[in-house]
Amino acid sequence: MRIDILTVLPELLESPLNQSILKRAQAAGLVEIKVHNIRDYATDKHRHVDDYPFGGEAGMVMKVEPIFRCINDLKSQRDYDEVIYTSPDGETYNQKIANHLSTLNNIIILCGHYKGVDYRVREHLVTREISIGDYVLTGGELAAAIITDSVVRVIPGAIGDESSALTDTFQDDLLAPPVYTRPANFNGWEVPAVLLSGNFAEISAWQEQQALERTERLRPDLLRRHEEKR
Repeated sequence: MRIDILTVLPELLESPLNQSILKRAQAAGLVEIKVHNIRDYATDKHRHVDDYPFGGEAGMVMKVEPIFRCINDLKSQRDYDEVIYTSPDGETYNQKIANHLSTLNNIIILCGHYKGVDYRVREHLVTREISIGDYVLTGGELAAAIITDSVVRVIPGAIGDESSALTDTFQDDLLAPPVYTRPANFNGWEVPAVLLSGNFAEISAWQEQQALERTERLRPDLLRRHEEKR
């Protein structure tokens, strides 16, 4: 898989894209992540990528030309399954979308900035808009890092124990059950006895019950979705 990220602040992505699972997945050849500075595709000597909006609204807007050139350049080299724009008014990101994106070959993630991009980019170049939540960030770089991390970690081989990713919260529209490790007793706080029993059928039943109870208490919307699928 290849992920190309388009941004005006490439330095912001250097650390999160080169640590932990993302670093190992790239080293293993499971994914190729490339960050492109949109300013490299500007043609004026000051490398402007933004301008004032028509209509007199406050703020600046990312120009269409540098983005168009960058995307066209990438598309001349390979086919892309999706061109994603990180936008607060896009579809709300979730595990189902992450799972789907992980099955694709090549994707582009365009990071919004300033007041956003010239709308013609969204009309003619972008194939999907994604929001990581109902709030506004300074730019889309953090959203792009979140999308990339969540996609790469479910690529087969990215995590040593692949079953770990399959039991994460949200994979089946349920929150994960509580997890514990050594010591079994700390300050009088004890691990549930069933987890120490060695009876895997009872442990599995306890985990399912806990997942259902936690989801009903904390995210009843997810529980309704889970029950609709059954």
